[in-house]
Amino acid sequence: MPEGHSVHRIARQFSRNFVGRRVRASSPQGRFAEGAALLDGREPTRARAVGKQMFLAFEGDLWLRVHLGLYGAWDFAGEILVDPTIASANGRMGQTNQRGTVLDEPIYDDAGENSLTSIGAPRKTRVHVRMSEQTKGLDEADGLAAPDAEWPPPVVGQVRLRLLTDATCADLRGPTACVVETGEQVQAVIDRLGPDPLVGDPAENEERFVRAVRRRNVAIGQLLMDQAVVSGIGNVYRAELLFRAGLDPHTPGKVIPEETLRGLWRDWDALLRIGVETGQMMTMDGLEGEAWRRAMASRDDRHWVYHRAGLPCRVCGTEIALEEMQARKLYWCPGCQR
Repeated sequence: MPEGHSVHRIARQFSRNFVGRRVRASSPQGRFAEGAALLDGREPTRARAVGKQMFLAFEGDLWLRVHLGLYGAWDFAGEILVDPTIASANGRMGQTNQRGTVLDEPIYDDAGENSLTSIGAPRKTRVHVRMSEQTKGLDEADGLAAPDAEWPPPVVGQVRLRLLTDATCADLRGPTACVVETGEQVQAVIDRLGPDPLVGDPAENEERFVRAVRRRNVAIGQLLMDQAVVSGIGNVYRAELLFRAGLDPHTPGKVIPEETLRGLWRDWDALLRIGVETGQMMTMDGLEGEAWRRAMASRDDRHWVYHRAGLPCRVCGTEIALEEMQARKLYWCPGCQR
């Protein structure tokens, strides 16, 4: 399931490529025909993300709310304007590392996690994209699709919703939730969510998180996955945050020292920002040069414990444990996390 960094990147895509541009909305699959009809011909006015949910406002107090869930993804095609925080100085897609150094070339992992063209569940796409050196069929003078590129692109697979401007196309497949709501209904959804480090007042968010955890006699490994406690954390970030904090996943929230929880929140803030910036869940510190590039290209080289069951801990050598917690896989080190 896409975690918080991916959903924030989706919202940025819509802010730069759809907000302020009238869209044509359709449901090629047919399952969202009524909702698409409500949005068709309207102009998006704002895009925002809170945790794992994305909200796209349209004129007339209508909002599109999307939760990708386990299988959902947005595929973008056409002319894509790159967010300046992830674009290099020459205008092409780039990535910055934890020290703020802009990499000359984009680095793609084997799942395409940092792709500007498909965000969500891993999938292979055939698209024409602006500002991508790896895309064929582009006019390099202006970054637009070559004249022989089909526009709009053909519908591939079960597309729940297609949003189309004169230049950019976004196809939504397989979401858990795709609904049109009023502003009041959207606010009610947001009010039920826990704090997101990138939304609202930072100090208030930290206090909300600490209070929510310390009043519960529930394992911290469960609480971090509860979107009413904290928004955006999924299986990968949970495992990595708990390892970095040296916390046993089974520790009840109410017995964890306040300062430990504050450190956990601030670490989540930092990792989320790195994820939004790079497009990948980079959770290891101190990587430089080739080590950084390996980590950007391979998930096996960027995490401390996630997906490392049975392997020795990178710090203490203890075998990484794997168990189920609330029907989700939990990776942790019994040696470092006590």
